[in-house]
Order: sequence, then structure tokens, then C-alpha cells
Amino acid sequence: MCAGTHILAVMLTITQELHDKIVAHARQDHPDEACGVIAGPAGKGRAERFIPMLNAARSPTFYEFDSTDLLRLYREMDDRDEEPVVIYHSHTATEAYPSRTDISYANEPGAHYVLVSTAECGNDEGPFSFRSFRIVDGEVTEEEVKLVEAY
Repeated sequence: MCAGTHILAVMLTITQELHDKIVAHARQDHPDEACGVIAGPAGKGRAERFIPMLNAARSPTFYEFDSTDLLRLYREMDDRDEEPVVIYHSHTATEAYPSRTDISYANEPGAHYVLVSTAECGNDEGPFSFRSFRIVDGEVTEEEVKLVEAY
């Protein structure tokens, strides 16, 4: 293998608890898009620490991390020897698939990009879609999601 070549997992393994927290955050922020990060130990690829973020855009069609919050988060992750394992956000009126804007802003090639669609359920219990993708150099690859009780 050449130096700089990345081998990416074709599956996101995540605990049921973290899955449920992402969905709850998406429902809570509906009709605006919710966004956040799940950090984990650097180099392990294990999502552990749920970090809901504020959508600075406060928009139903776009999300944006507040730059000050994002800088604080990356400094905190660096201090804790963590990395972003999952970067998530919701779509409130469309399917759970990365938009052109989502793809253009995807700058963590090692991260799983999770999208939750609350188009059918809104704030209520009901049908939602939860999907995970890898986005590297503008290429989108959907991956399987495996829910586990614990690692």
C-alpha cells in the first residue's frame, strides 16, 4: 500500500444509545437542521462521546457549526486525544442523503457522515431515516450501520 492511502471502514458501528441521541436531537431541533459530532479515541474509529452542537444558521435547509464552538471542540478533542468519528446532521424536508453543500463541506475523510431525515416525523415519534456515508474528495459512499449495545 502506498503512503497516504486511506483504508476506510465500510460500516459504521455505533451504540444504540448514541443512535437514539442523534435521532432525539434531530427531532428536538426540527424544523431546523440539527448537527453535532461524536468523538472517539484517536486512531480507534470508535464513536464514544456525544457532542450536540448549535446550528448557527438556525435554518431548516442548511447547517453550520459556530466557528468559536468548533474551535473549542477541536481543542478539547486534541487535549483528550480524540478525533471526530461521526459528524451528523438532519434533513428536515428531504431524504437522508448528502446534498451538494454537505459534500463540499465534508473535510474529515476519516469520519462517518450520518444523516437523519425527520421529513416524515418532524418533532414526533414516527418514521425517520438514519444513514451513514463516507465522503472523500467529493465521492459519496453509503455504508452499513450496525447498532450494538456496547463496544
